[in-house]
Amino acid sequence: MTERQTAILVAIIEQYAEVAVPVGSVTLAKLFGVSSATVRSEMAQLEELGMITQPHTSAGRVPTDKGYRFYVNRLTEAEQEVNELHPVHIDRGAKAINARVQTHVNQADRAIRSAVDSLVDLTRNMGLATIGDELYLSGMGNLFSHPEFADGVHVQAVARLIDNLEPWLREVAPNEPLNVYIGSENPIGKASGASLIISRFCSPYSSRSYIGVLGPTRQDYARTMRLVRHAGAILEEVL
Repeated sequence: MTERQTAILVAIIEQYAEVAVPVGSVTLAKLFGVSSATVRSEMAQLEELGMITQPHTSAGRVPTDKGYRFYVNRLTEAEQEVNELHPVHIDRGAKAINARVQTHVNQADRAIRSAVDSLVDLTRNMGLATIGDELYLSGMGNLFSHPEFADGVHVQAVARLIDNLEPWLREVAPNEPLNVYIGSENPIGKASGASLIISRFCSPYSSRSYIGVLGPTRQDYARTMRLVRHAGAILEEVL
């Protein structure tokens, strides 16, 4: 992709995350200072590459799972470069997680639950964590309040994903410090339109405990990934 196509894809992803409606060429033309025709031409190329799609003939465009994957990979690479050059920045959300977790330093289960509940509040997604042999879930109301899950098909697919999360985590044991499964990349409920973002950490229960969130593919990945990564890191440090 060209630099402009990449910039347009990023703009579509970030604007769609904010407003939850397809993004049109007129809006992007104003943003980039070019004609709507130029933007439509670039959008056509992005569609051919499978990065975006047009849900209705008269609508704007929305990202595909492939587009989100490209975006998340760029975020991951950029985060690694920043961490190599600068100390990790602790933002307000990370400080909120720290404050809640550190009140339960001598109670591992309470500390983990507090971290999950913090992620629920901060991301407006469903939070989850493994505590021993059980899966702690919180914020399911958040998950199903998103417009993507207003129809029964998506709700059923997400429910299947939730029902099978615990055995899947136990069997697969994702190995990266931060794992992002976007839409059809999910092992179960591939048509759910949901993204699972989880961090591995060591706890008194297991060397492979997990904490994370489940939300729509349309979300603020940069912030959510940063918060989930921090939640895992602070839990490992405290526990």
